[in-house]
Amino acid sequence: MLKSESVYRIDAPGKVTGDTLYSGDITPENLLHGKVLFSNQPHARMISMDTAAAEAVPGVVAILTAKDVPVNGYGLGVPDQPVLVGLGSSNPHADVSRWEGDHVAIIIAESETAAAEARSLIQIEWEPLPIIGTMEEALKDELIIQPWHGSNILHKYQIRKGDMDTGWNDADIIIEGTYHLPYQEHAFLQPEAGVGYIDDRGRVTVEIGGQWAHEDREQVAHSLDLPEEKVRIIYPAIGGAFGGKEDMSLQIVLGLAAKRLHERGINRPVRIIWTREESILGHHKRHQATVYTKWGATKAGKITAVSATVHMDSGAYAYTSPKVLGNFHLMVTGPYEIPNAHIDSYAITTNNVPGGAFRGFGGPQGAFAAETQMNKLAEALGLSPVDIRLKNVLREGSLLTVQTPPPPGISMAEVVETCAAEAGWSVNGNQYSVNGDQSTFNSVQSLPANPGALRKGRGIACSFKNVGFSFGAPESCEATIEIHGATEIERVVLRHAGADVGQGAHTAFRQMVAAAVGVEVDRVELDMSDTASSGNSGSTSASRMTWMAGNSIRGAAEAALTAWTNEDRPAVGHHKYIPPGTEPYDAETGACMPNFTYGYVAEAVELTVDIETGHIHVEKVVCANDVGKAINPTQIEGQIEGAVVQAHGYALMENLVVEDGRILNPFLSQYLIPGIKDVPEIVQSVIMEVPDPIGPWGARGMAEMPFLPLAPAIVAAVYDATGVWFDEIPLTPARVVAKLQEFGIRN
Repeated sequence: MLKSESVYRIDAPGKVTGDTLYSGDITPENLLHGKVLFSNQPHARMISMDTAAAEAVPGVVAILTAKDVPVNGYGLGVPDQPVLVGLGSSNPHADVSRWEGDHVAIIIAESETAAAEARSLIQIEWEPLPIIGTMEEALKDELIIQPWHGSNILHKYQIRKGDMDTGWNDADIIIEGTYHLPYQEHAFLQPEAGVGYIDDRGRVTVEIGGQWAHEDREQVAHSLDLPEEKVRIIYPAIGGAFGGKEDMSLQIVLGLAAKRLHERGINRPVRIIWTREESILGHHKRHQATVYTKWGATKAGKITAVSATVHMDSGAYAYTSPKVLGNFHLMVTGPYEIPNAHIDSYAITTNNVPGGAFRGFGGPQGAFAAETQMNKLAEALGLSPVDIRLKNVLREGSLLTVQTPPPPGISMAEVVETCAAEAGWSVNGNQYSVNGDQSTFNSVQSLPANPGALRKGRGIACSFKNVGFSFGAPESCEATIEIHGATEIERVVLRHAGADVGQGAHTAFRQMVAAAVGVEVDRVELDMSDTASSGNSGSTSASRMTWMAGNSIRGAAEAALTAWTNEDRPAVGHHKYIPPGTEPYDAETGACMPNFTYGYVAEAVELTVDIETGHIHVEKVVCANDVGKAINPTQIEGQIEGAVVQAHGYALMENLVVEDGRILNPFLSQYLIPGIKDVPEIVQSVIMEVPDPIGPWGARGMAEMPFLPLAPAIVAAVYDATGVWFDEIPLTPARVVAKLQEFGIRN
C-alpha cells in the first residue's frame, strides 16, 4: 500500500548546500570552452563564410560549420531543421536561415573569452529573403518558407460532429469571439548548458539538462550518423524545463564537437553555457495563436453547437507543433459534451521563433477560448458560471467532440463543485459573496492606490488535459529494480531514465519503489537519467512521468520480488509498461480515441483592478485539482503553486515582443516574469483524490493542469470587476487602461 506522505525531496540537501552539480557546473580536467554563433537572420541565404580571422585568434582549437555535420537535419517528428546553417552541407536546404536563432558555427577554444572573440570575427555574407512575420501573410502561400512542405500550413486537423444547422437552430443565444494568445518564454532558472566528451567506452557522451534522454540520444546519433549505442546521454541536476528542454538546444552541437575533436586526436571535453539572452533567443516558446469561435446554447444553458478555427504560429520549424496543435484542437471546446462541432485547426509556418512544448502544450490556449466563451454565455443568459458548467461538463458515458467517451474515472463535475464550495461560490443560483473589504495595494510601488479607483471581482474556470502521449503516438516506460541482500532485503536500486526537471519526480519514484517492494524509503537507491544504465522512459512531459513511471515500477517490482522469492540474489526485475492504445484523428471527421486518461482541474480567482493605472492584484486563487492519489502532498502543493504563478505571468505580465521574425526584448529586464510582490497573495491548493482506474495506486498526472484555467478565470474576474471582457492577454496595465477607457470606464 502506498501512503500519502510528504517525505523530503531526495535532491534537497545537495541543492540547499550547493553540492549538487547542474550541467553548467561540471568542470572536468583539461576542459575546452565552446560558443555557438547564431545566424541573426530570420530569413536569408548564406552566400559565403570566412572563418580565417576567427581561426587566428590565440587559443582557438576548432571552428565547426555545416560541412562538418554528417547528417545535417533533425527535429522531433519532422527533421526539418539544420544542425548548422551554411555551405557545403549534404542537406540541400541548409544554406538558408529561417529563424534568427539558427546555428551557423561552433567555436571551440581554450577559454570562453577566446571563443567569444573568435565568434565575433567570423564574416558571413547573406542574401536577404522576404521575412514572413505573420500567420495572415504565411497563409497566402506566396512564398513557401520550407519548400519541401509545399505549403506554409505545416499541419491541419478537423472535427465534424453532428449537424451544425440543427445545432444553431436549437440555440437561443449565440456568442462569437476572437481570442489572441501570446508567446510565453520558459524562463527556467538554468539556461541551456552542457558538456560533451568521449567516454571510456568510446561513446559520444553529452551531459546536459533535458526531458527525454533516449530521444536526445536518438537525435544526436542520427545527426552524427552513429549507431545509438555509440551515443550516451546523462542528465545531471536540471534547473527547470516546462517543455523548453524537450527539443534540441546544445545536445547535437556538443556531441558533434566531441566527435570531431576526437577524430583530430583531441580527447578533451567541451562545455557550452548559454547566457540568458542566448537562451531567450535560442529556444522555442509557447505558441502564439488566434482562435475564431462561435458557441450556441439554449436558455437553460445547454450547449447546442460550437465552431472554431485555430491559427497557431509554429514558427520556422516544426518542433512539437503537430502534437501541441492536436491538444489545442481537442481542448478548444473545453471539458464539455457538445452535440454539434465543426473545428478546423492549423499550424502555420512563419519566420518567427519556433513554437513548441510548454506546460499544458496547447491546453492553455484552448482553455482560454473555451472558458471565456462559457463565462460569456453564463453572463448573457443570467446563469451562474458554476451552474452552466455543471449542465455541460463531461461525465461517465459522455462523448467527446471526437465521438468517443473519455476513459472511466471522469471527475470534472466533482472538481467544479469542490472548487466552487471552497471559494464560497453558490452552486445553485447566480449569487456569491465577496469576502472582506476592498483590497488596498500599491499598483505603483512607490504610491498608494486611490481607493476610489479599485474594483473587485471574481471569476471561475475549469479544464481537463491528457496524461501521456496522445493520438496514436507510441507510448511506453521502462524500469529496472534490483533487490540486494542475503536473507533480508537490505537495499533496493531503481534504474530509470525519467528526468526530474525540478518537480520532484525522483522523490515520488523512490516512494513508489518502497511501496511496491515493501521496504522503507531510506532503503531505496536511485540510478537515474543515464542512457547507459536505463531503458527508455519516454519524455518528462504531458503530465505523464509519475503515472507512467509508477506503472513501470510496479511491474519491475513484481518481477524482482518473484526473483527474490526464487532466491535469485541480487534479484533483478525489468518491466516495460505499455498503456492502453490511443488513435490519431480521422482526417475527415476527427473521430478517434485520443488519450488513455485525463486530469481535471478548476480554479476560482478573487482580484482587484485599479481602473486608473490598469494594475491587477490577485488576492486569492482556489485551485481544486484531482490528483487521483496524493503520493507526496507537499510536492503537489508546490506544483499547484508553481503552475499558478507561471500562469499568472502568462495572463498578466509576460509580453514577448516579436516583429519581423526578431525577438525585441530578449532580457529578463524587459521580459517581465512574476516576482515575489507580483504573485497572488493566497493560493489555496485543494487536493482531490478520485482514483484513476489505471493509474499507479490510482494516481493521475497533475503538474500541468493548474496552469490551464487561470487566465480565463482572471479575465472573468476582471469582467466582474469592470464590466469589460478582454479577449487578449497578457493584461498589462497599458492594455487594461486603454480597453477600459475605450468602454468609458474611468474613475
